[in-house]
Order: sequence, then structure tokens, then C-alpha cells
Amino acid sequence: MKPLACRLGRHSSRRAMIQTVAAVLLAPALTSAHAQLAVSTAINRTGRFRAMSQRIAKAYCQIYLNVLPDQTRAVLTTARQLVHSGFEDLAKVQWPADLTGMVADVRKQADALESLLVMPPTRESVAAVAAQSDKMMAAAQATTEAFEKFGKTGTAKLVNVAGRQRALSQRLAKNYFLVAAKLEGKGTQDQMKADAAEFRQAMSALAAAPISTPSIRNELALGDSQWIFFDAALQRKLDDRGLEVVGTTSERLLEVMDRLTGLYDAALKEVLG
Repeated sequence: MKPLACRLGRHSSRRAMIQTVAAVLLAPALTSAHAQLAVSTAINRTGRFRAMSQRIAKAYCQIYLNVLPDQTRAVLTTARQLVHSGFEDLAKVQWPADLTGMVADVRKQADALESLLVMPPTRESVAAVAAQSDKMMAAAQATTEAFEKFGKTGTAKLVNVAGRQRALSQRLAKNYFLVAAKLEGKGTQDQMKADAAEFRQAMSALAAAPISTPSIRNELALGDSQWIFFDAALQRKLDDRGLEVVGTTSERLLEVMDRLTGLYDAALKEVLG
């Protein structure tokens, strides 16, 4: 009979080998599952880049117009921080090469926008920041849509649509301030009308979506209410009070839409998990 120590050693070696083989076989599945769960966060983060690009330009123009300057500087700082943290979150997962390249393009546009913010606001710098914010938003939009396709679920689209509402609120406010600064382009008014129409249509689509919870319904109701206040503010005269109301209501609407996007993000994780 072989010594007990020898038999135990052989069993331990066999068990270790089985564990190693199992780990190798399961690793791709675990990685894939992790990536699928992370895709909802990626849609949320890349979608948030859209909003932050416009929020940064909005705040920068507000500072130029001296609208709630102290609060607005805090908004600008927060928006820049959210851009940085968004890229950190995305870097935690090894994405396919095409998605990685698209994220890199968003970062390139974000860095270009960041470089313009070192200048104190002037007519020229406000115009430059507004133009660059649109380039960043376009890159973020394309990237968000790519992640939505990668997610391959209907809920992924809801995260995208809800997240885009954040950007629409900020672009509407940004354009309002550009009009006040007499820096609007030829298509600014048309874009504002189109953004308002898209916002309303998206709220109706989200309300009719099959995925819903009491929390989602509550945030949708809050979003509808905040939209009424914000839309009314956009119709105000371009005086000091009107500018302040647009600044504050745009931030409140952003908060609600961000919470709503987070709820759809959580719902997508539950579907994928």
C-alpha cells in the first residue's frame, strides 16, 4: 500500500489541475458576462458625455454673461469632473477594438474642449467652446449608439434615450444663452425647436415603454413637471431674471433625467444579470 502522504499529494495535484482547467474554461464566460453587465454603465457614461459637453458650454457662456456666477463656476467644475470620471469608468473594461477607438475619439474631443476652458470667457472663446462642445457631443452620440448595438437589448435603447434627454436639456439652455450673448448661429433657433420636439417625443416613448417600475414612473412624472417649468423659462424675455430661471431650471431637469437614466441602467443590469 502506498503511503497516505503520497495518495493525498496525488489527490491534491489532481484537484488543483481540475480547478485550473475549470478556471481557464470559465474565464471567457465570466469576462463576457462582466462586459455585458458593464455595457449598461458604458451607455450611461458615453451618453453622459453628450450632456456634459453641452453643460460645460452652457456654464462657460453663463459666466461670460455673469449669470449666477458662483453657482455656475461650481456647475462647470462638476461637469468637468464627471467627464474625467466617465473615462475612468470606461477604462475598467477591455472593450472591443472598435468601441475602444470610438471612446478614444470622444476623449480627443473632450481634451480639446478642456484646453479651451483655461481662457477667461470672451466672445471669441465662448464661440469656440460652443463649437467644440458640439464636436464632442457628436462623437459621444456615435459612441453611445455603438454601445447600444453592442448591448443587444431593448432596454439598452431606453438607457440611450433617457440619457439623451440630459443632453437635450443642456443644449437648449446653452443655445438660449448663446442667443442672449448674440452668438447664435443661423440654425440655432431651428435646433432649439427640434430639440424641444424631440424631448417631448422621447418622454412619451419612455412612458409607453414596457419596462417600468414605480421609481421609473415617479421620475417620468417629475421629468414632465420639470420640463413644463424649463420650457416656460425658455419662452421668457432675455433679461437678467429670465437668464437665471433658465440656468436653474435646466439644472433641475438634468438632475431628474440623470436619475431616470440611472434607473434604466439598473433595469438593464437586471436583464443582463
